[in-house]
Amino acid sequence: MTRHDVPGCFIGGAPVVGTGERHAVVNPANGERVAEFALATSAEVEAAVASARAAAPEWAKATPAERAGVLGRLAALVLAHADELVAEEVAQAGKPRRLAAEFDIPGSADNLAFFAGAARLLEGKASAEYSGGHTSSIRREPVGVVGTIAPWNYPLQMAVWKVAPALAAGCAVVIKPSELTPLTTLRLAELAVAAGLPAGVLNVVTGTGADAGEALSGHPGVDVVTFTGSTAVGRKVMASAAKRGARVQLELGGKAPFVVFEDADLEAAVHGAVAGALINSGQDCTAAARAIVAESVYEDFVAGVAELMEKVVQGDPLGDGVDIGPQISFAHRDRVAQIVQRAKAEGARVAAGGFAPDLPGAFYRPTLLADVAEDSEAYRAEIFGPVLTARAHKGDDDAIRQANDTEYGLAASVWTKDIYRAQRASREIRAGCVWVNDHIPIISEMPHGGFGASGFGKDLSAYSLEEYLAVKHVMSEITGESKKGWHRTIFALR
Repeated sequence: MTRHDVPGCFIGGAPVVGTGERHAVVNPANGERVAEFALATSAEVEAAVASARAAAPEWAKATPAERAGVLGRLAALVLAHADELVAEEVAQAGKPRRLAAEFDIPGSADNLAFFAGAARLLEGKASAEYSGGHTSSIRREPVGVVGTIAPWNYPLQMAVWKVAPALAAGCAVVIKPSELTPLTTLRLAELAVAAGLPAGVLNVVTGTGADAGEALSGHPGVDVVTFTGSTAVGRKVMASAAKRGARVQLELGGKAPFVVFEDADLEAAVHGAVAGALINSGQDCTAAARAIVAESVYEDFVAGVAELMEKVVQGDPLGDGVDIGPQISFAHRDRVAQIVQRAKAEGARVAAGGFAPDLPGAFYRPTLLADVAEDSEAYRAEIFGPVLTARAHKGDDDAIRQANDTEYGLAASVWTKDIYRAQRASREIRAGCVWVNDHIPIISEMPHGGFGASGFGKDLSAYSLEEYLAVKHVMSEITGESKKGWHRTIFALR
């Protein structure tokens, strides 16, 4: 798939060419240039925010049914253009076609369909008299303009996760996709207009974080800033927004524990670990990263995971039998490799993988690092690649202690047949999502978001709508009396 020269922005309902330097979208599976465009600068951000602010009032006045209609039609258009979107996602991110076709695109359409329904359930609280002489009610109103910065690992899905609830709430949006993977976000904006979204309600500015990202997060015309990406960059986004008191929602890094107890179904745990660690080539903030396994089954688990990892097929993402794709770039692949090499030098056992295969793209073999030290970089830092670390635990208390021994708290899983053990672990492990006997499934109806260095606020579900709504108290006097009793606290009643 080749699109060659494309506009990198979509502002006011139309494609716009940026004023920055030329930039190429490169397929990490083979190094081929997929598309080229001029990067957005602060000038395009200024234009996009102005467009959003101009369009926001009318969109805020749209009825829930009108917003729902647009989102429902957009969901249908995403499915109608699935083949095109799959091709673009594979080309720009190196995703296996199977992942894009069976997960990314249908998941995005489902999320849009969910928020089409949720748009019609935005209600306040029932009116009541709390002071005796007044009726109080609650309105939940759109915050205004949302500035969102999305990552490269799930280009379309992450754009939808941010855009759909904001539009359902009645907000206008300016989104900055990663300059590495902007194509499906730009296409989403085009399809939104085709679905009936008024011009200017959804704008796209594709630029670097240092230029367009900083301009967007610090713009005084942006009411809420949302960000998905690394913890380090998320803190910079929050600092930029804090200077003007803007609200922020952050979905940041993770280092998910994968806790296996001695009574677990070991075959299920092995398959779950490989799938959970390797989804999207390991470039997933909820990916299984730290296997914490009961001593009695530890070696069997390591052997089983290593054997299954060796069978995983890498290659051309368009190949029917290909399981996982490359890393997003050679630079990122090299970073993953260096972390693995340092872990090996510190005494970790490379039970599988640990090298870059002889393939043309930025590939790295699925890797299992056993016996990692608890204070090692590989165990503590987010690798964001196809690498699973493994350590043994000495019982329930030690397993939960190790699971919580991290600055992150995005996701976790526990593997056991004991309902009481599962309930205790899911209660005591500090993570925004805890799976029991599975790892990774995400659904539109339930929230996604973390604790600690993994950020705050929610994506997905009705809970995410709160990120884009302001609560307003309306208090109406109902007695008709001109002299109120509380006036005596200011002046004597006469």
